[in-house]
Amino acid sequence: MKLATRVFSFIALIAVLSSCFNRELRGKIRKSEDNATYLVIEERCDADNKIFVDGKEWTFEIGKKGKISPGKHTLICGSGLDIEIKKGTVFHFEYWGP
Repeated sequence: MKLATRVFSFIALIAVLSSCFNRELRGKIRKSEDNATYLVIEERCDADNKIFVDGKEWTFEIGKKGKISPGKHTLICGSGLDIEIKKGTVFHFEYWGP
């Protein structure tokens, strides 16, 4: 019985942890604690290029969240790409690739 309890506890833990974030191609999304909308850029595309969001330089540090309006946004760091951020979420952007 102890083994069965441990297996069940492990499966329950995995289920809880995986429900904290929703994965998308460009990153992960979680519900915002204050129902505001945020963007967190988790990594630079490279060391030399500045990051722009909707044509304005992103002034928040890598890994720090910044308030943003919900909806579609264009990120540029060398080349550009589009993401959509839903209202009341924190979008952790972590993939600059193709």
